[in-house]
Amino acid sequence: MKDILAFLEERLQKPLPGDAAHQQMMAQPIGQRFKMQYEKPPRKGAVMIVLYPDEGKIYFPLMQRPPYQGIHGGQVSLPGGKMEDSDGNLIETAIRETFEEIGVKISDKEVIGTLSDLNVTASNFMVKPVVSILHRKPEFIRDPREVEQIFKAEVQHLIHPQTLQVTELTVAQEIRLKAPFFDIEEKVVWGATAMILSEFVEILKEYYS
Repeated sequence: MKDILAFLEERLQKPLPGDAAHQQMMAQPIGQRFKMQYEKPPRKGAVMIVLYPDEGKIYFPLMQRPPYQGIHGGQVSLPGGKMEDSDGNLIETAIRETFEEIGVKISDKEVIGTLSDLNVTASNFMVKPVVSILHRKPEFIRDPREVEQIFKAEVQHLIHPQTLQVTELTVAQEIRLKAPFFDIEEKVVWGATAMILSEFVEILKEYYS
């Protein structure tokens, strides 16, 4: 277990797979083409992949958002959110949001690096994924306003071929999408979260190959 954590800490300091990995999990419109345009530049945000040990395996938490009218209502995501004025940088954003949403306090020393920034066009955000390692299983305390459910994903499960699937989704009541997704704990993990995890998977493959 220590070997993979040491590998990740070193690997995240090197060039990353980036957009090529993101594109593998990008949902594609069915029967129509459209491009979202915004007058303002993307807002900044960050999410956190919190790695932790449990019974000899390594996991990270995912959370399901409550159902609401917004574009991400009911979706599965990593803990995270938009940068606030009080945040010194996006790593601080990820740390703060992780504590607010799932009750896990992470120190600067537990952050081992970041993945490639992802431009989430659906919500006009530029998201920085941050990776941290805990040496204990955390106790989760969900914010009921932001989080419907917290569940865990096993790191090694991500690279199993049967974990990656494709489905058809309808969003915004009328837009049909062909959406690649990760089947994790019988949850459909798609969209920006899947694109972020796709880059993480490409790095994991280097270790397990």
